[in-house]
Amino acid sequence: MEVTLEMARTAIRAALDAGAEKGFRPLTAIVLDAGGHIVAFERSDGSAPGRFAIAHGKAYGAVMLGMPGSAQMKRAEDQHYFMTAMNGAFGGAVVPVPGGILIKDGDRVIGALGVTGDTSDNDVIAGLQGLEAAGLTGAA
Repeated sequence: MEVTLEMARTAIRAALDAGAEKGFRPLTAIVLDAGGHIVAFERSDGSAPGRFAIAHGKAYGAVMLGMPGSAQMKRAEDQHYFMTAMNGAFGGAVVPVPGGILIKDGDRVIGALGVTGDTSDNDVIAGLQGLEAAGLTGAA
C-alpha cells in the first residue's frame, strides 16, 4: 500500500477537525510519502505560517529515520550527539519531538504525518485520530 492523495487529505482534514473539536490551538499538518516527499499539506486558519517548517520537520524526521517523534526525542535526550548528527545530515530539517507520526502498512513505513500547533502530546492525539479516519495505521 502507498499513501494516496485522498488518504493524505482525509488524514489531514480529520486531524485538523479533531484539534478544533478538542479546543486545541490551530493546527498545521503535512503528509509525506516513504521517500520524504510532500503528498499534502494544510494549515488551519490562525496557525502561524512558520508551522509548515515544524510540521514538515516532524514528519521528515519520522520517515527518514524510521522512528516516530517520541522516539527521536528520547534519543535526543539520551544521546544528543546522535540527533545533532542526524539533523546535520538532513540539512537541519529534523524536528525530533512528538507529532511526527509514522504511517505504516504492517511493518513497512509508507510515510509520515507531521502535526504541530498545540502541545506535542495534543498534536499526536489529533494526528492519530486523523490517520484512523483515513484508514491508516500510525506509530507515534
